Amino acid sequence: MHVFLVRHGATEWSVSGRHTGRTDLPLTPRGEAEARHLAPLLHSLAPRIVLSSPLSRARRTAELAGFGECLRLDPDLAEWDYGLYEGRTTLEICRDSPGWDLFRDGAPRGESLEDVTRRVRRVLGRLEENGEDALLFAHGHLLRVLVANWLRLPSDSARHFAIETCSLTILGNEHSWPALLALNRKPVDEIPDNNFRSQRSPA
Repeated sequence: MHVFLVRHGATEWSVSGRHTGRTDLPLTPRGEAEARHLAPLLHSLAPRIVLSSPLSRARRTAELAGFGECLRLDPDLAEWDYGLYEGRTTLEICRDSPGWDLFRDGAPRGESLEDVTRRVRRVLGRLEENGEDALLFAHGHLLRVLVANWLRLPSDSARHFAIETCSLTILGNEHSWPALLALNRKPVDEIPDNNFRSQRSPA
């Protein structure tokens, strides 16, 4: 079984590095273009199960990539609830809380790492019970925790897996061990720039 992970395309807040949990922002034009461009790569994988976070940025990425008709929404794939830190950058948060680490400290009035871990383990448990290749459209921090749990690592190891917008990460097995087979894979040919800016962010 393989699990294919796609972080949603870029939004205004992902470009500026603002933590975007439950705020339902649309994709930028660049994010939409990247989602369409990723479609041939994703369809070549022929997944049997396609799931998405219910948040529109993930759902829209799935639709633009050509999976709208077979898509099932899974609330466990929603992004980390950042609570009082919603919409703030890491730099802004650390001014008030020096040394803050999401994967250690969680978010006040939001979710802890343990909360998110329970959700990703439910997702993985359902996938492993089914046993078929699955494609998941979701969010940066949620997917990082999912990768750590697939690899049977402590959940806070998620801090070491940076996942870019509109990229493909592949989980599978190597000699019966859970393995990270690809990280941040994108189509070989770049999309035309069209005056779009680069879309990289931590949240």
